[in-house]
Order: sequence, then C-alpha cells, then structure tokens
Amino acid sequence: MKRILIIDDEEPMRMTIAMTLEAAGYETLQAVSGAPGLALAREQLPDLTICDVNMPEMDGTAVLRAFRADPDLASRPFIMMTGNPAQTPQRVGMNLGADDYLVKPFKATDLIACIEMRLKRADLHWRVEGKTLQELRTTLHSVLPHEFFTPLAGIIGLSEVMREEARDLTPDQIVNYATDIERSGQRLHRTLRNYLKILDLDQAQADPAAKPRRSDPLKPAETVAVIESTARAVAVKHARTGDLHLKLSPCASPGDRDTLSVFTEELLENACSFSRQGTPVTVELFAEGNGIVLRVTDKGRGMAQEQINRIGAFMQFDRKRYEQQGLGLGLSVVGRLLQRAGGSLNVQSTVGEGTIASLSLPNA
Repeated sequence: MKRILIIDDEEPMRMTIAMTLEAAGYETLQAVSGAPGLALAREQLPDLTICDVNMPEMDGTAVLRAFRADPDLASRPFIMMTGNPAQTPQRVGMNLGADDYLVKPFKATDLIACIEMRLKRADLHWRVEGKTLQELRTTLHSVLPHEFFTPLAGIIGLSEVMREEARDLTPDQIVNYATDIERSGQRLHRTLRNYLKILDLDQAQADPAAKPRRSDPLKPAETVAVIESTARAVAVKHARTGDLHLKLSPCASPGDRDTLSVFTEELLENACSFSRQGTPVTVELFAEGNGIVLRVTDKGRGMAQEQINRIGAFMQFDRKRYEQQGLGLGLSVVGRLLQRAGGSLNVQSTVGEGTIASLSLPNA
C-alpha cells in the first residue's frame, strides 16, 4: 500500500483529500503545516507528498526546497496545490522541482489520476536507476582505466617525442605537441576532479552528521564574473570563442564560486562537445522567481527523449558512433550538487536541432 503525505493548513480540504485517497486504497499521513509536515516526511518517508502552497510560517515552496535538499526525500514525487495560482504560478512551482501542480478546487478523479501517474513514473525511475547501478558494478572496472590512462598515455608519449627529437623539432611542432599535452592534462584533471567530487559527495551523504557548508551568496557582479570567466575558458579550450554568446543579467547567486564554476563548465563542455564549430553556443543568466537560472543552448546533434531520461552517472550516448571523452561524470556531479542545493536541471532537446540545458538554483 502506497503512503501519501498531505500537508495543508485547511482541515476540511486535508480531510477530504485523505478520505478520497483512503477510499482509493492509499495509506495517508497528515500534517497541518510545513514544518511538522517536513518532520513527518523525514520520519515516515512517504511514497508521494501533496502540499498546499499558501501556509503560515513555512509555505509549500519552502517545504519543496527542503525536500529537494534532503537525500532521503529528493527523488520522491511532490505535488503542489493552490487556490491562488496567480500567487505561485505553475511554472515557478515546476522550476522549483515540483512533479505536478493542482489548482483548487479539483475533482477527486483528477487527484487520483495525478497521483497514479506520478507514482508510476517514480517506480519506473527507480527500476531504471537500479538497472543502471547494476550495469556500473559490472562495467566500471573496464571503463575507468580507459578514461584515466588514455590522456595519461598522450602526455607521456608526446613528452617522450619532444625529449628524443628536441633538436629536430621546429617551433611550430613544439607548440603543437605542447598544446596536445596540455589538452590531455586538462582532460585527465577534469576526470579526476569529477570522480573525486562524487566520492566526497557520496561520503558526505552517507554520514548523517555531515551538513552542507553554507556559503554567503555571491554578489551580482561576482556571479557574472565567475560564469563569464569559466565560459570563456571552455570556449578557448574548444576553439569556440567566436561561437560563444553571453547574455548575463547581474543577479546574486546562492552557493560558492567553485560550485557555480562547475555548473557553468559542465553545461558548456557538453554544448561545445556535441555541436560543430561555427554554430552558436549561448550562455544565459537571469533571475526567476526566488532564484536564478543558468541556461546553455547549442545547435548540435541533440538527443532523443529516451536519452534525456537516462542522463545519469557515467552514462554516455552513442559512444561507438561518436567519440566522447570523459566518463560522463560531469552531469553526475552537477546532479548531486544540485540535490544538495535544492536546485534542478531541465534538459530539452530535439534530434538534429540542438539542446537547451537550464539549471535552476533557489536562494536560501
């Protein structure tokens, strides 16, 4: 029997929803406001939560942010409901990470249909996740050596050529060899950084006493400077400086410089890797709701919906067809850092037309 948590300060509405769900075969839990609802969720780990937006002290958006920042609750379905959609528009709720949005008053049939659909999607997600983890256990040992040793072999091999043929090399050849060595070193550094970052995040998540370190928000000018410098460095690396278009609106950013730089680098690395030179890559920053959005758009080969759904740790697409450097660790790091920050990543893509990756970060 699936367990549903209902958080609503209006007792008649809360009781009506509970009776409707219990008649449909669900077990229900009830909370009269946000704070006790969050505490009950952490204790009982409901299969799905339906939460009102407008509540005193801790409203529904604050509850949702707390859910998405909690490792035990982050992946569980969360449905928002409101009687005043103008106050918290559907788009705002979905950008904060809500799985669905109901406007009061709603029919019992609509409520049940919404919950059934979200629970089915959650079950499918958990099955896919379990299958992916099992695949990793059997293939990671063969993937890791390739990703670590390929760039290392390039560094060693080119260094040997330069040492043994130093007297015969022209200045242009030396520059070319040095450039290839630098690229191999950058590839190895990025792979190691992401791999170690995942280990650190996993260790912190496994330690119940560990608390994410809170950083002061970056000022608008600092936010723009971090994104711009990181984006230009990635563009230089891929020889795409002429393709890079920056549309950065100054706005404060939660978190620290390193995390914001990782977000920018990983989204832009994917955009540059999967689009051709000469096509535009656009980086946008703007405020939305109670937070910011970092959006990267490319005009590359795009992804099918199935591929978007399978974005995750160590996942790569069409490796036999497209040479793809790295473990795919970058998006895994982004996902885990977003989970800790209560943010979300939305990917929209059309095969043959390009991809839009939008990263939303709520202010604390």
